[in-house]
Amino acid sequence: MSPDVRIARWTGTAYLALALFGVVGFLVIRPRLHSEEDPAATSINLVEQAWLGHLGIAFELLIVIAQAAAALGLYALFRAERPVAAYAVAAFGMTNAVTILGSAAFLILASQVAADPGLAPGNDAAAAVALGFSAADAFWAVGSVFFGLWLMPMGWFMVSTRRMPPVLGWILMAGGIGYVLNALLSAAAPGLPAPLLDMLTIPATIGEFWTIGYLLIRGIRAPRAD
Repeated sequence: MSPDVRIARWTGTAYLALALFGVVGFLVIRPRLHSEEDPAATSINLVEQAWLGHLGIAFELLIVIAQAAAALGLYALFRAERPVAAYAVAAFGMTNAVTILGSAAFLILASQVAADPGLAPGNDAAAAVALGFSAADAFWAVGSVFFGLWLMPMGWFMVSTRRMPPVLGWILMAGGIGYVLNALLSAAAPGLPAPLLDMLTIPATIGEFWTIGYLLIRGIRAPRAD
């Protein structure tokens, strides 16, 4: 096995972990705790299911670790042939990680206030807990800009070097644009239907899971002769 293939498979493992941790932490655990319609229910959930709240924070931090590892792995794969793409992927990926760290910090704050209501301003623990979760969600919302941006240089590397399928590269670039548009439209026109906005990220979902599978199974193609 060549060094590039070994790096590719480790990178694919980190990328897969990033996807799995994100699904469990953001799509499974958080909705069981956070009720947007009833702030008091969120605070009660954190008290009655404190273990689930702590588990959610742990998964948030696991997302950060996996994101950073995937960004470094892609940098190592790209830097020899496309140093600008390598730097862009690493920079945008690390920004993703910092964004999720901000989300984790607010989840920790919400958990602490739920456990000790006296920490809340005006002793309104329910409002403070709800605000903590809303701030965490806001970090994810603005972070989707960089979720999209890091896909673009990744796709450009594939198209320009053909070390991974070029069609995959085009899908990733389209998905990156879709993610950025999703973030911008969500902020500028919050009344737009959610299904319409979600459609913009479909190419990204397809491209990322294809990338994960390719890295794990094939790795990366050998460089082409000049």
